[in-house]
This record gives sequence, C-alpha cells and structure tokens, in this order.
Amino acid sequence: MGKEETGPKRVVVTGGAGFIGSHLVDRLLKDGHSVCALDNFVTGRPENLKHLKEEKRFSLVEADINNAEAVRKCFDGVDWVFHMAALADIVPSIQKPLDYHRSNVDGTVSVLEAARGAGIKRFLYTASSSCYGLAEVTPTPETAPIQPQYPYALTKYLGESYALHWAQVYQLPVTSLRLFNVYGPRSRTTGAYGAVFGVFLAQKLAGKPFTIVGDGEQTRDFTFVTDVADAFVRMAESDAVGEVFNVGSGGTYSVNRLVELLGGDKISLPKRPGEPDSTFADISKIKSRIGWSSSVSFEGGVKIMLDNIDLWRDAPVWNKETISEASKEWFEHLSA
Repeated sequence: MGKEETGPKRVVVTGGAGFIGSHLVDRLLKDGHSVCALDNFVTGRPENLKHLKEEKRFSLVEADINNAEAVRKCFDGVDWVFHMAALADIVPSIQKPLDYHRSNVDGTVSVLEAARGAGIKRFLYTASSSCYGLAEVTPTPETAPIQPQYPYALTKYLGESYALHWAQVYQLPVTSLRLFNVYGPRSRTTGAYGAVFGVFLAQKLAGKPFTIVGDGEQTRDFTFVTDVADAFVRMAESDAVGEVFNVGSGGTYSVNRLVELLGGDKISLPKRPGEPDSTFADISKIKSRIGWSSSVSFEGGVKIMLDNIDLWRDAPVWNKETISEASKEWFEHLSA
C-alpha cells in the first residue's frame, strides 16, 4: 500500500466527544477534513464539541459502537476511521470486567466489521501502554513483553489484537498507536478515581494537599493531548499498515516534579500494587518511520493545564480517606 493520497477526507472518530477524541476532531477539521464523531456519552461529553455547533463539515451521532446498524450508517463513503471509543480506568474494570469486554473488545470488532464493509482506506486503533504492565525495560520498545495487570489493560490489548488480525486476514489497513499517560484540557473531571492531573487540579482549586502515592519518585511519560492528535493524523497520512507504534513525550517525569510545578503541600498514600515505577516510551520507531516527536514540553503542558484550571472547578476533590475507599478493590485483587 502506498502513501495515502492527499486532499480532504471523510473521517469517523469513534469516541469523538471524549478527551482525546475531541482534540483529534479539532485537528482533523483544522486540516480541512469532514468529520463524523460517534459517541454514546457514557464517558464522552457533548460540551467537548459544543464549539463546533456551526461547523458544516462536522456531524455528531449518538450511538453505541456495539449497535452494528447505527455504526454502519456512519461509515458510508468514509476514508479514515480513528477508533477512540473505550471504557477506561483501573478500578471500574476490576469491578465490571464484562462491561469492559463488551466496550473494548466486542465494540472494537463491531467497528472493524463496519470499516471492512465500507472499504475504508485507513484504520487507526487507540491502544494503551498499560499492556506492558510492569515493564522490564525503560524506555519501553514495542517489542517488550505484554503483561497486563488488570482488565482495562487486557481488554485494550485484546482490541488491538483483533484490529491487527483484521489487517492480517482481511487486509484492513490498520495501524495501532500505544499511548502513554495522555493529559490536557477536557480530560475527564468526574467518575472513578484515576488520572493524576484531574485529581491534583481539583485539589489545588480547593486549597487541599496533593495526595502522593508512595514517595512520589515514580515517573510517568506525560504526553500532551495535541501531540497525540498530531501523531494520529501523521500516521493516517503514512503508509504504515499492520504495525504498532508507541506514542510518548520523549521523556519521563516524577510525580514530585509535577507537584513542584503545580505548587502546594502534599501528603502520602500507600504505594499501589500493579503500578509501574516508571512509564517511558521508546519512540524511536515512530520517529524514524514518520518523523514524529512531541512538541509540547512537560513544563509547557503543565502551564496550559494551570491556565485552564477552572475546567476542574466541579471535579470531585479527593482526600486520603475517599481515595482509600475508592481504591480498596485495587489492593484486594492486585496485591497477590
């Protein structure tokens, strides 16, 4: 397969009202494409797309990806599909594994079949670096062992496996991007205890101390959301098919460094089982293949988050006790 033809495309973004999906929609429209966002609003939010209400090249369809008929209708004449729709978070996946399988595995197969039937030209799957589990090597390459620690990680990897299998058997032009610790405006502000930025920003607004897991020296490959959107678009424009690529910032940063940039007091929580001491993507493959690397520095990204801190004004303010209650099943099932 050669490099994708230039010019405007008709695009579907599943989970297009979500955090990463809505930023990708913005980027695609900016590049001149026509975009249909498909979302069931379980985790996606209409307000993430409200600024596009008058945009003629944009449409929004409320539907579940497991509704095969509704999905097929969206795919007529489509060139590119970006499959972002999924359930996220660790603890809810332990509590409701069947829901996660239905969304992240069955839903992916539904979207793959719709894409196959429509004869699409590019299919980008949104994978998770959580598939590497407690990575044995950092920076972690795409060839590292797969060792998911909880159902969310497993179901995202199973979805990736299905997508790559459809590339192998049906020649569907699939590429999978494994994302590392994505952050930015529009990240979810409600729901299960999870993403560190949302927790910390709400605590800062409330004048409460930051809840640090362990000693805070664990590091994460914090990758800004607009860089991630750029990686997806650049990959769609490439000729890479049937392959997996890491998407990371090119660095890894401690939670203590994040607290230092945000500014405030901190308190300690017990270290959580099944969490790596470091996440750090080896991005040499995507760099050499399409020349992609991140452009937003960690310090620059944190500043953007602080400039938009009011977005977290209605977010839950977690403390030591509520976090302990929310994560008790984490310890119960992953401590063995």
